Amino acid sequence: MSPMIDIQLIATVTAAACAIPGVFLVLRKMALISDAISHSILPGIVIGFFITHDLASPWLIIFAAFSGIITVVLVELIQKTGLVKEDTAIGLVFPALFSIGVILIAQNANDVHLDVDAVLLGDLVYAPFDRLIIDGADFGPKGLWTISVILVITLVLLLAFYKELKISTFDVGLSSALGFSPVILHYGLMSVASVTTVAAFDAVGAILVVAMMITPAAAAYLLTTDLRKMLLLSVLFGVGSAIGGYWFARWLDASISGSITTVLGLLFLIIYLLHLAKD
Repeated sequence: MSPMIDIQLIATVTAAACAIPGVFLVLRKMALISDAISHSILPGIVIGFFITHDLASPWLIIFAAFSGIITVVLVELIQKTGLVKEDTAIGLVFPALFSIGVILIAQNANDVHLDVDAVLLGDLVYAPFDRLIIDGADFGPKGLWTISVILVITLVLLLAFYKELKISTFDVGLSSALGFSPVILHYGLMSVASVTTVAAFDAVGAILVVAMMITPAAAAYLLTTDLRKMLLLSVLFGVGSAIGGYWFARWLDASISGSITTVLGLLFLIIYLLHLAKD
């Protein structure tokens, strides 16, 4: 396939993978946690690299996901003290963890391709050139395979635990009464969000991951209160914006990640204004 098709495939699969956990984050009023996770997994990535010395190692995803879960735990511990609210706790935790990652890179990996700017902004232009080669056979971009596997796992988990996620999202008390552990479901969701964020990191960067995870879900939430429809609309909005953003970038000769984020923002703005006009 041509790089043009590869880029659009990576962008659309990433958008779909991010949209699903994004719906539950928005409904649980935890949208900001996605931003925290997207930055605070940096030390996990760096520590994973120090141990494996391989940027392509799957252990990086595991360490980064663990770092994301630590972020959620720390935010909740600080919030439960009652001294600060959740948004303040998030603002305290993720800059600290992200800074640790930056310091680790600066002190120990100056000669390694671990670029903070690339992590934040990402660059879909280069994603098609990092190929998965097995026994001399080219199976396409590594990023596409990685995020596709994450999407399949997310869909399987969604189908398997849809009822439990739905009940625990809207009524924690009922979830406990029915024997569904809200704590396990909560950290399961956070784990999926963390792993999805890491998988999308190398190709699209932290900023676009947050946009893909929250903006489609927020736009869908303005149109429906039905969870199934919200999930479907969120995925459609994410995929449509990914493709539209790519061609917008081609037209402007601009950053693909930046253009996709812009299209996502414009999509939400249009739906928001229509919603206001309707009311």
